[in-house]
Amino acid sequence: MLIQAAVVGLVAWQLEHGLLEGSQLVANIAAAALVISIACASMRVAHHAEVLAAKAGDPYGTMILTLSAVAVEVLILVIMMTGAEQPTLVRDTIYSAVMLDINGILGIAALIGGLKHGEQPYNDDSGRTYSVMILTAMGISMVVPDFVPEASWHYYSGFTIIAMLALYALFLRMQVGQHSYFFAYRYPNRKKSEVPAEAHGEDEEEGSVAVSIVVILVGVVLIGLLAEFMSAFLNHGLEGSGAPPALTAILVAAIAAGPEILTAMRAALKNRMQAVVNIALGASLSTVILTVPVVEAIALFSGQPFTMAMTPVQITMVTITLIAAAINVNDGETNAIEGMTHFVLFATFIMLSVLGL
Repeated sequence: MLIQAAVVGLVAWQLEHGLLEGSQLVANIAAAALVISIACASMRVAHHAEVLAAKAGDPYGTMILTLSAVAVEVLILVIMMTGAEQPTLVRDTIYSAVMLDINGILGIAALIGGLKHGEQPYNDDSGRTYSVMILTAMGISMVVPDFVPEASWHYYSGFTIIAMLALYALFLRMQVGQHSYFFAYRYPNRKKSEVPAEAHGEDEEEGSVAVSIVVILVGVVLIGLLAEFMSAFLNHGLEGSGAPPALTAILVAAIAAGPEILTAMRAALKNRMQAVVNIALGASLSTVILTVPVVEAIALFSGQPFTMAMTPVQITMVTITLIAAAINVNDGETNAIEGMTHFVLFATFIMLSVLGL
């Protein structure tokens, strides 16, 4: 998949000027091809992140997976920010990612897992920890800025960077240190006959840890190059089209979350809800707490602030989502009804986005 990404990138580099001088339809077709290529490369990166995750075990495993997805998302965002004047792109992408991770991934996984297994257990300490940290991070970085005077934005921006990094540093210490049991759950031991026969062959095929690390690094670089071309074609193709303003943000969030969605669905069907909780809530937290310092640093360096304060509609949806999540992940078990509530919220988010809200 990385070879095809390199080939597509080379073709885009050769034809960029000609395609941008063509019609908007041609630009949109080129953008769609690049989106597919980026998604495939992202899947490959996530696959090797899963290989590392399997070797490391929980909670390190899901941390590796979510960090790889966030790295892809941040890289695409930074490149797209430099290619177009979209001051709300970062805000809308973080918002879309939280809606996709919590309401989409957690909702669908709990729904299909609940229909198959009934109630699915997990460590409720992880759910409470994730929820309160997401609420705090989004409140500090995406609600409070609406009340900060424009003349003081750079002071608050610097404070936000420090606050987010401090939160993440403590979170990492908890996740891999003395509170690592918050994010792990001991599942019943499986019989040897239940272990897929091809598991050992897969390990041999994937090679060493070093190979996986190299593939991840090369994949992220290729994704960055493809994202630069995608941004140019997308901006030209959507110019004056009347497309919803949040379309680009949803696209970026979906590309980054694609591999996580597949991993979470497989985990839910195998009755491993702890992995789903770690992926869905961990990805949301990582997106907020790592993306914000990067873009705020760019804003301080460039002297141009980005619009980070959420709209009233976005604040309402985030509030409902986090309240529902806090209630649903507070008892150590999920079921299909809880999954359905989040899925309905996800459908509402899509409907509002189509309406341009």
